[in-house]
Formats: sequence, C-alpha cells, structure tokens
Amino acid sequence: MALEHAIMTSLAERPGTGYEIGQQFSRSIGHFWSATHQQIYRTLKKLHSDGLVSYESVAQDGKPDKKVYTLSAKGRTALKDWVGAPTEPQQLRDELGVKIRAAEADDLPQLISELRRQRSLHEERLRLYQEFEKNDFPDPSALNLRKLKQHLVLRGGVRIEVGFIDWCDEVIAALEGVLDESPNT
Repeated sequence: MALEHAIMTSLAERPGTGYEIGQQFSRSIGHFWSATHQQIYRTLKKLHSDGLVSYESVAQDGKPDKKVYTLSAKGRTALKDWVGAPTEPQQLRDELGVKIRAAEADDLPQLISELRRQRSLHEERLRLYQEFEKNDFPDPSALNLRKLKQHLVLRGGVRIEVGFIDWCDEVIAALEGVLDESPNT
C-alpha cells in the first residue's frame, strides 16, 4: 500500500484539509499507516496533479486560504481498483525476532528485559485501542458501513496486540526456563 491510498481512503470518508487529514492520521489511520504532515501535503499535491483529488479554496480571516480536498471521480475509481486488487501477505520484518535468534546465553537477561519492555509497550497500545473501541464503537451492531469498516480495522489491531503480548509471555517464559536450568548464566 502506498500513502496515496491511505489519503484517498481518508478523503473517501470525508473531505478535509491537509491539516485535518494529518489529525485523522494521528488519531486513527496513523495507527495502521503512519505519515508526517510533510508527506501528507506532498502526496496531496501529487494526487491533485494526477487528477485523483480536487480542492476548493476557502478564505480565512488573517490567514492564507485553506484547501479542502475531496476525492475526485477518477480518485474513487482508482481507490476501487486498488481495493479490488489482490494484496500480498505482509512480510514480517521484526528486529526483536532477529535479536532472539542472535542472543547467546549470557545475553538472555538483557533480552528478557527488552521483551518485558516491548510487552509493556504493546499493552499500552492495546489499552489505547480498547479505549477507542469503548468510546467510538459502543454498539458495533448499530454501525453504518463506514464506522463498521473502521471498527473492523481496529479489531484487527486489538487482535495483533493481544497476539504479540501472548508471544512475549511465551518467549519470556521459555528464556527464563533456560536461565533457571543453566548454572553458568
């Protein structure tokens, strides 16, 4: 996926300025696809030059006009084509996994400490996602399609975090078992 698709998805949900899209990235989309404000503005410019978005200039008192972007008909078609195209399974690239493979017996205490830190970070993210779910989707059975799709992506994030926490617990327990059995470490 490219940033272009994430921005077009945001605009398919509702028109917005570059700033508003950036805010949406920091609150929701950014948990699954991140971008800086600079990347968003640069991509909006490219999407506009490609005819995938349009904008309306809105005058502001004492400030430059702001541009409110909308997805064009060509952009909707491009987004529909992208949604319908096959998606390759995500390739796992995980530095922590490589560290586990590289660790020697005397590295285990530091590695276990890092695994506990990682577990804690993923617990924080899980709590954040669960808070979003509680506040934004109190009754999933009553959601319109747009909100249902947002909820389903959030549920995917919840499940990933739960899985990562479980995996950390498994790895920590296994490595602590090695430490308990080894008198030299």
